[in-house]
Amino acid sequence: MTFSTLRALHAVIGAAIDDIELVYRERSDAQGSTLEYPSLDEPYYHHAAQHTPEEELAEELKADPAVAAATKRIVAACSQLSTTVNKPWFGLMEDMLWAQFSSAIRFLEAANIVEILREAGPNGLHVQEILRLVLELRTNSKTATPTDTVPLTPAHLSHILRLLATGHYLREVKPDVFTNNRPSSYIDSGKTVSQLREAPEKKYNDTNGIAAYVGVAGDESLKFMTTLVEWALPEKRRGTDTNFDYRAPPPAGGHDRSASTDSDSEGAVVTPRYVAPFHVAFNTQLNLFAWYELPENEGRLARFGHAMVGTRQCESKDEILRGFSWEDLPRGSVLVDVGGGIGAQAVVVANAHPHIRVVVEDRAQVVAGAREAWGPQYAHLFESGRMSWRVYDFFEAWPPLLLPGLGTVDAPDVFLLRGVLHDWTDENCKRQLLIGDMLLQHACADAAAYDTADGSAATFPFVTRDSPLLPNLGVANILGYITDLMMMDMFDAKERTVAEMTALTQSTGWKIIEVRRTPGAIWGYTTAVPV
Repeated sequence: MTFSTLRALHAVIGAAIDDIELVYRERSDAQGSTLEYPSLDEPYYHHAAQHTPEEELAEELKADPAVAAATKRIVAACSQLSTTVNKPWFGLMEDMLWAQFSSAIRFLEAANIVEILREAGPNGLHVQEILRLVLELRTNSKTATPTDTVPLTPAHLSHILRLLATGHYLREVKPDVFTNNRPSSYIDSGKTVSQLREAPEKKYNDTNGIAAYVGVAGDESLKFMTTLVEWALPEKRRGTDTNFDYRAPPPAGGHDRSASTDSDSEGAVVTPRYVAPFHVAFNTQLNLFAWYELPENEGRLARFGHAMVGTRQCESKDEILRGFSWEDLPRGSVLVDVGGGIGAQAVVVANAHPHIRVVVEDRAQVVAGAREAWGPQYAHLFESGRMSWRVYDFFEAWPPLLLPGLGTVDAPDVFLLRGVLHDWTDENCKRQLLIGDMLLQHACADAAAYDTADGSAATFPFVTRDSPLLPNLGVANILGYITDLMMMDMFDAKERTVAEMTALTQSTGWKIIEVRRTPGAIWGYTTAVPV
């Protein structure tokens, strides 16, 4: 039946393209102009350029529910089709060696090449000039090594950028001449080369967080993801420090455990058990958040805060505003964003709903730099007191709030936990109030896979029974499953299936009553009430 499956996948792609074209054609008729789907070759700078109304609308329509759902089906079908027909050796080696591509994207961001090429314009720059500007920017960094010790040459640079262009990041317009395209422009911080030269440490301030997330994913995340085998199979470890035994999660506050070793009956030292691959990669007894607060990780901590702003891209634009009935809350209601970092989601709610007072809670070092990280964009929220921060360890008893104009708040109207539960094991999560998180679906058809979703969080149908696609849309949703493994690598934690989330909430006396999510998406906003 393989040929029938291949043709069915081909039909899925064609039908989805028809669905997308229909949306663009309808809006074209309404606007009186012809709208084309955005081109792969054309950059789209969200921060640094003015766009025509047609360009803005064409970009905006990519988030239309019908377009987004069709896009998911195309990505899922194309991946399943190519995996079916590709020579196994090629597919296997591409997947195994893809870290080379990830490292090249990290280099693209870290070297500020996207910003350099944006200023160069559509004709691009030769690698010699790109390298000159990269090295010039480095000389202004306090931590940069002398330029004459940098091994990078124009030849090296051309090969790195050519790999990216081959994978559809960047375009090689002439031999050794490169320019941005749509995927590379997505990484743009919006900063000018002059701004990067004068204050490189402020690259991520007042941005959408995407460049910062690339920095985190390519640096600490890529490093600890490579130690999965050494964590899971200790006998594979080579060259790691074995002077402590690490058999349990660090305390909630992330403080050091006493160093110790374990011995067998004859006194031989036993290989330590690390909680997660992160601890193997960085040979630390601290959890991730305490490790970020070490003096040598100051830059990483700031970047992580901005990267969490970038996680908005997991959802459709401002989806948090549709994830809960904020408008139904009475004036003077209080939202507490637990572990909210610099307030990536809270600021959206505060800006859209003036009747809600928002308080973001996090660790001291995060709170200390939170307001400055936003620049002047939301100064009116902070100065008016509509949005504020306080230091709080959410494993401790929740202390009442004292808010100007409202007095003492013994309990807020809403606790928001966005992207928090996936950082912790079930035992730690049971000590918290749940409001929202990611929900995964099985890669196989189960009893509820194709039922109609009724808002009870019991089912999440992505495809129909007769579809050749995986029930969870396969590669179209694989980011959620990659993130799942990343949570295991960092914290020995996880993203959760619907059944796991339901069991977790029920075990703590809460019942899920509603899940709001974009069709075909894994991310959703889950509302729970006391049983």
